Amino acid sequence: MEKHHQIVIIGAGTAGITVAAQLLRKDRKLDIAIIDPAKKHYYQAAWTLVGAGTFNYKSTEREMASLIPKGATWIQEAVQDVDPDANKVTLQGGDVLTYDYLVACPGIQYNLNAIEGLAETINKNNVCSNYIDPNYTWEVLQKIEKGTALFTLAPTTIKCGGAPQKIMYLADDYFRRTRKRDKIDVTYFLPGGVIFGVEPFKSTIMKVVDRKDIQLRFFHALTRIDGPNHKAYFKITANQDDPNKLFYHHRPLQEKMVSETEVEVAFDMLHLAPPQSAPDFIMRSKIAAQEGPQKGWINVNLYTLQHNVYANVFALGDAAGLPTGKTGAAVRKQAPIVVENLLHVIKHDGAVQPDYHGYSSCPIVTGYGKMVLAEFDYDNKRASDPMISRLFDTSKELFAMWILKKYGLPFMYWNLMLKGKA
Repeated sequence: MEKHHQIVIIGAGTAGITVAAQLLRKDRKLDIAIIDPAKKHYYQAAWTLVGAGTFNYKSTEREMASLIPKGATWIQEAVQDVDPDANKVTLQGGDVLTYDYLVACPGIQYNLNAIEGLAETINKNNVCSNYIDPNYTWEVLQKIEKGTALFTLAPTTIKCGGAPQKIMYLADDYFRRTRKRDKIDVTYFLPGGVIFGVEPFKSTIMKVVDRKDIQLRFFHALTRIDGPNHKAYFKITANQDDPNKLFYHHRPLQEKMVSETEVEVAFDMLHLAPPQSAPDFIMRSKIAAQEGPQKGWINVNLYTLQHNVYANVFALGDAAGLPTGKTGAAVRKQAPIVVENLLHVIKHDGAVQPDYHGYSSCPIVTGYGKMVLAEFDYDNKRASDPMISRLFDTSKELFAMWILKKYGLPFMYWNLMLKGKA
């Protein structure tokens, strides 16, 4: 069966709901269909706090039906294929939707099979991920009494790049509060060479690392996990002749080299950000970039968010090929630009505007009651909100930022952003 809609939005996550709500606030006559098979919608930004036992998981969940903007048509199916040449989307059930305009914001997918052993051991053997199940992370933090706590992230693009270290700082704080930190070594394995790339936030974070006596291992990329035997394997991707390049607060762990470039490390708990990519149907479609650093992600103009080939296609959110942090804060800035530029195209009343400059934000929780609000742009320069900056230095660990994270941002998300008001 084939149906036509003026605007088809792929994805009812943060980006899809926000764009639909803003469009309908500007023009109730728009014919909008939103495609998403999910029954539930989650405020995933709070899962870091869930994993540390300081936020209720049920409070991060809403029925999807309650969030679809009034006036939009919800198509509760998964997408099989996108054909921008024919202006059509094929659903997994075989039905076809044609469109005049497409907004692609399907989010990101987790590729657990990309790391050997991960799919078999996730959510057991003390191998946890706030991306997958923050409740299990909290269970593991409470259960571990001694040994080695490893934190790492896959060597792929991930959403919310700060998330793997946020839970590490909270875990350290929890271990201290429960008087077991002196029996637990906390080590962060990074596939790259920096813990955070933007000053002055980087300097603040390194002070946190020093204060908490956390060991950093740079250029260590996770390759496989032996969950039952509590062993993780990392490929060392930099020259090993310079230990200062590889280690910070270096301490020996239960480890051994199993090849010239691979080290086996024993762990008592392992938290990781899993390998991630755009959904398969995006990567195999013509709307994905076919080459370059954004290969596999949706090929959009960095500043207008309009597709570089198909003028009736826009994209935002995690699946968009943008060299900035994949966060809800980025979506908050991207959505109004997509809305305005899409309406320009529909009404033929002017050129699309290059108003997005890569803004993203990472609220880096550094412990219970402490947070740094890192805001930045395409140039990896600080891009702090001027209104907040008048009141607070957001590059510092502040209780006020913790209150924003735990109470302010969730309220804004459910009551303003998803209703098209922010």
